[in-house]
Amino acid sequence: MTTENVAQPSPECPAYHSAIELIGKRWNGVILRHLTQGAARFSELRAAIPGITDTMLTQRLRELEDASIVDRQVVSTRPVDIRYALTEVGQTLAPILDAVASWSNEWVATTQSDH
Repeated sequence: MTTENVAQPSPECPAYHSAIELIGKRWNGVILRHLTQGAARFSELRAAIPGITDTMLTQRLRELEDASIVDRQVVSTRPVDIRYALTEVGQTLAPILDAVASWSNEWVATTQSDH
């Protein structure tokens, strides 16, 4: 199937706009990118994302949970072990995030060579 046969969403499409707003929201992309590597504890995410506050990380994780992209997994141990992982829907973002990472590396290389 070629891309000519596939209906492309209009940039004004509400679903497209919502998706871009969600993954493009500050910190969400880096949180999601980290979770493509596997489940992580809150402290691991915080350590992997310089500059994010506990409050902001909590808020973003809740938003991603509400969107059914991230799952909060509670393991009944002492102390309680809480991990965050991508849902099945969230896992479908991995190739998209990989493509953005690839593009960003090319973009940075291009913009640096222009100066």
